Amino acid sequence: MLIVRGLAGALLVGLLLIQFLHLRGPRVLDLPPQQTVVTCNDRIGLHTRLTGIGDEAYIRGALEQVREMGAPWIVELFPWAYVQPRSRYGYDWVGADLVIEHARRQGLTVVARLDLVPSWARPANTTDRYLAPDFYDDYAAYVAAFAERYAPLGVRHLIIWNEPNLRFEWGERPPDPGAYAALLKVVYPAVKAVAPEAIIIAGALSPGSSLEDGASRMDDMQYLASLYDAEAGPYFDMWAVHAYGGQEPPDAPPGPERVNFRRIELVRAMLDHFGDEDKRLIITEGGYNDHPRWSAAVRPADRVRWTIAMYEQARSYPWLEAVALWQHSTPFATRSYPDAWNFVAPDGTPRAVYLAVQEYAFACGA
Repeated sequence: MLIVRGLAGALLVGLLLIQFLHLRGPRVLDLPPQQTVVTCNDRIGLHTRLTGIGDEAYIRGALEQVREMGAPWIVELFPWAYVQPRSRYGYDWVGADLVIEHARRQGLTVVARLDLVPSWARPANTTDRYLAPDFYDDYAAYVAAFAERYAPLGVRHLIIWNEPNLRFEWGERPPDPGAYAALLKVVYPAVKAVAPEAIIIAGALSPGSSLEDGASRMDDMQYLASLYDAEAGPYFDMWAVHAYGGQEPPDAPPGPERVNFRRIELVRAMLDHFGDEDKRLIITEGGYNDHPRWSAAVRPADRVRWTIAMYEQARSYPWLEAVALWQHSTPFATRSYPDAWNFVAPDGTPRAVYLAVQEYAFACGA
């Protein structure tokens, strides 16, 4: 009887272990014929919000709209927590495959933002932005596996974390450029070992001056300088910028205390100062909000004109890779100012800014 109970217990443990480690198998996708983006400005892009939706028809329709607007670029989040939800063993690529394969069929270049920590890789009662040094190697292994799988498919641009100069995005801890530099030093060689063609993108900082003496946000220029002090320069290939226009037109002059589109010129000058003249910048968020009852919004007509001017002005920067503005759409409505970042309503209806950019992308002012 004891032997039978022992065998039953072992069988139960084995079944539970299989269930714990089991990840979804590949999904057969309904892919359309190969498409090509028609545009006269090859830097136009949008930030999409598609990973985790799982609705193939919705994803296909959204990416078709991006292509039809004349945008060759998208930025999309591929959370570590989705790909390795239960342990460091094995990868669930179903959701990432869905977005990337459909983006490829639409002729889009995907810039992959990689963050959000699974619960097994962080202490209890911490947020999914909390990445401790003890798990840098696990995160690097995820980024390397992602690069090894998708770089051969054209997904070479990899963003390492999001706005690490914010307390919220750094796991409710004070921003720490030294810790972020240490993360880059672990990730970079791991990725290059398996995908030398991958482009490691650092930055994507929240733009602006320090808040609460740097406890909530460290000034983005100060943070960047501190990264170079921590000798992070050799461990990234490109720098990401969040270039929101605020309530100023995109040709408004830059300044250390001003958050506007041309703040990217200050970032460019900083990289040049530290000897990284050859490294390109890429805008992975940005744009204007036209909500009628938000104090930081602009008029809808200004949003249309300034968005087009932003894309057009980007063509004058030889060091700028792409401009992926926030954001294409979401599958839900908040019924508040976040909805007014969208180019397309949740039901798929294009907004005025989408239609205006589409018209511009086929003519570019001709």
